[in-house]
Amino acid sequence: MATQRTTRIDPLTLEVVDLIGTVVARYHEEYEDAAAEHALTGAQARLLSLLSLEPLPMRRLAQKLKCEPSNVTGIVDRLEARGLVERRPDPSDRRVKLAAATEEGRRVARSLRDALNFAREPLAGLSTEERLSLRDLLQRMLAPQFSGAAEWGRSRSSPSP
Repeated sequence: MATQRTTRIDPLTLEVVDLIGTVVARYHEEYEDAAAEHALTGAQARLLSLLSLEPLPMRRLAQKLKCEPSNVTGIVDRLEARGLVERRPDPSDRRVKLAAATEEGRRVARSLRDALNFAREPLAGLSTEERLSLRDLLQRMLAPQFSGAAEWGRSRSSPSP
């Protein structure tokens, strides 16, 4: 019979995990509310936000959203019907279709980002150094599990004071 080793998690780690869970839940709640203001589902809003950064192949969208490509097709169809997304051939491989946000889609995506207020005020209360430290710690937490997490953070503009 194999023995199972259990390690005891210290109270501080449990508290931090609980706080992260609370932040994630509040983010999702505000994101869903912001999406509903634009008559979008959460999945439609997430896809639109991704496409506002760059056009992406349908398969890559499915990977980023962690869903089946057929689901992405349906979401893109609905956003395309509303004029928020368009399909276009990939210039490097015309067999591949890219989904891209339209100008209106980018405007809606900006509006979605602007509506996420819950962290803005608390973060504004932190100094630039504290925000940089928080960002760096979060990137360090993500780096071993998600390749590209650190690069993603560096590719974004530096925070403003």
